[in-house]
Amino acid sequence: MGIDGNATFDVVGVGFGPSNLALAIALEDHNRDLAAPDQITSCFVEKQSRFGWHRGMLLPGTTMQISFLKDLVTQRDATSRYSFLNYLSERGRLNHFINQQSFFPTRIEFHDYLEWAAGHVASPVLYGAQATGVRQAGDVFEVSMSGRAPVTARNVVLAGGLRAKLPDGVTPSARVFHNHQLLDHLKVLPTPTHHRYVVVGAGQSAAEVAAYLHDSYPEAQVHAVFGKYGYTPADDSPYANRIFDPDAVAEFHGTSVEHRQQLMDYHRATNYSAVDLPLIEELYRREYSERVSGRRRLFVHGASEISDMVDYGDGVTVRIGHRARQCHTEINCDAIVYATGFGPVGIAELLGPLAAECETDAQGRPLVDRDYRMVTSDRVKGGIYLQGNTEHTHGLTSTLLSNLAVRSGELVDSLAASQRVGGRVEDGASSHVGESV
Repeated sequence: MGIDGNATFDVVGVGFGPSNLALAIALEDHNRDLAAPDQITSCFVEKQSRFGWHRGMLLPGTTMQISFLKDLVTQRDATSRYSFLNYLSERGRLNHFINQQSFFPTRIEFHDYLEWAAGHVASPVLYGAQATGVRQAGDVFEVSMSGRAPVTARNVVLAGGLRAKLPDGVTPSARVFHNHQLLDHLKVLPTPTHHRYVVVGAGQSAAEVAAYLHDSYPEAQVHAVFGKYGYTPADDSPYANRIFDPDAVAEFHGTSVEHRQQLMDYHRATNYSAVDLPLIEELYRREYSERVSGRRRLFVHGASEISDMVDYGDGVTVRIGHRARQCHTEINCDAIVYATGFGPVGIAELLGPLAAECETDAQGRPLVDRDYRMVTSDRVKGGIYLQGNTEHTHGLTSTLLSNLAVRSGELVDSLAASQRVGGRVEDGASSHVGESV
């Protein structure tokens, strides 16, 4: 969708994944009953050519780990036309979904819901637009893009997403890759010769990849490798899930740095290196059944690590070291998949030189106000808001879908609060909105 190159928006969103999609909807809801001069104008830039959210991990049969009620809008506005239930109604599947008696849609269906919502939002979205930096241009920000004219805005919301992490020393190739683009890599994988695959990691994605490869390649072995003795069940019990409640976000932000870290340590099992118990039990059942039959295809190497790996083009030689027994197993495989997590895209990469105007803590992490506005120097005019990379200030929901609806409403409230009469953000508005970290 094109935009007026001379327009100055109240807010430009960098990135258009689920976070900024929820923001676009919240802005649309805010503007609905306002006259044009009082509305908050917006546009979004997205490097992908179309909306997509972890397409490479849309594995058949995998389900969401959160309730459908934690969609883009329901916790903010249960009557919104952008709810998952309304999506089901428009798709003609509402009764069928109800008959499933499940709170957890498949990942493929939830992705279809996100695409459906993205196709209806009013804010213009520039797809195929790689943001290369943000600079202060007088009282506004100028967002530069490769191959396109820049756009200007009085506020910027950064939702750069997450970047796949590979262990130090691992060089990606056609046979060595991160799981987030699993399906894409498998499509172009050279012809298998060894009929073995190695999956590194102990979290939900690693277990799902192991199960998928085991199903999809019935003649192949699958070797799962991780440092624990076994997969750890995810803690999705009702009290533990309170860590994802909107009230918990406010409490987390308001407490001390020491208590924040304590809370993160307590509740890591709700999100990190943890697997849904039914999947753990299914993988164990498969491995045990193969022990009984004598035809082993699934090998779970607990308390182990990849001690050496050589990609020689026609395959990968992998040396698996068992830490406790101090022994090694060497195999040749067709691919090694690293399900080793993600890290936030750095502020400097998103902002460029303007990042120097953003204050950080002792560990170099951005200081972020309660309303997700970054703490900046007085030289910055307008607000720089952050979606993602706020786990240290706002808790575990920062990189998850759990709080999208509420967070987007809080962002809109902050933008509206700084808006002067006539519908424009006040020039030179304070860069410190709310209580600083």
